[in-house]
Amino acid sequence: MKAVTSRYLVTGGAGYVGGTVARHLVEAGHEVTVLDDLSTGFAEGVPAGAEFIEGRIQDAAKWLDGSYGGVLHFAAFSQVGESVAKPEKYWENNVGGTMALLAAMRTAGVRKLVFSSTAATYGEPESVPITESARTAPTSPYGASKLAVDHMIGGECAAHGLAAVSLRYFNVAGAYGACGERHDPESHLVPLVLEVALGRREAINVYGDDYPTPDGTCVRDYIHVADLAEAHLLALDAMTPGEHLVCNLGNGNGFSVREVVETVRRVTGHPVPEVIAARRPGDPAVLVASAETARERLGWHPSRPDLADIVRDAWAFTQERERGRA
Repeated sequence: MKAVTSRYLVTGGAGYVGGTVARHLVEAGHEVTVLDDLSTGFAEGVPAGAEFIEGRIQDAAKWLDGSYGGVLHFAAFSQVGESVAKPEKYWENNVGGTMALLAAMRTAGVRKLVFSSTAATYGEPESVPITESARTAPTSPYGASKLAVDHMIGGECAAHGLAAVSLRYFNVAGAYGACGERHDPESHLVPLVLEVALGRREAINVYGDDYPTPDGTCVRDYIHVADLAEAHLLALDAMTPGEHLVCNLGNGNGFSVREVVETVRRVTGHPVPEVIAARRPGDPAVLVASAETARERLGWHPSRPDLADIVRDAWAFTQERERGRA
């Protein structure tokens, strides 16, 4: 039996990324409490061995005390389109909720935080690969809310000695056991293409095939969710009191929409019809991360960089979920 080395609160730990990180923490021998209101997460996403509290981050002070070694914070709304239509929802939860969480941590004396940030803080890049020093100009209330939280955390570190790491994700995909993507509505490319392979969608829309890329379609940096989770555990050991460290997480290599579609065809053995549609406003041609800071400061190296492995794990999760519906 593994010895418990620390106790952590995982907000949003019933979701895709939060659940995967919570599972990694449990497997590493830590004591884990998941706080989630289940507005977008699933109770079955909480790993065995973790305590589960159904509640909101705005009320974290009810449960947070000095027995916790740190907080890993994933409790955010993350749909770009919805954030444009309902910006107040994103400011209230993502920003207001985090402000309440930071106050609860300050009162309880919990001085370590890993924050789930996003590449959406950068907006349309001026150059690639994108480094942490790149200009931040988010193009949606979602990205703006995450950037506001990053600024808030920086102030907390400087004023109150918090040790914090913000991890800015690029395109997360794949699955880890029972943790896979099941957003509603789904907007991410890999699960959408897998739904076509499964027969739940007739075709995949390719938004623009005339970009200045090798095959004319947008290029994005995909990272396996398990690699992402491992970075969070490394961040807990790498942070320094009073410092807010910001790290991009990505493979540093881009895959085009057509490469993703073709990989799904190979992995699943199913046809995936394409429909060419008009470009979406604000879609940059290429978004690829520089993850050098994560490598140097966290000692992080993605061990599953191959797109086929990412798709294969996502496909296994999708098939298992489909069997559960039968």
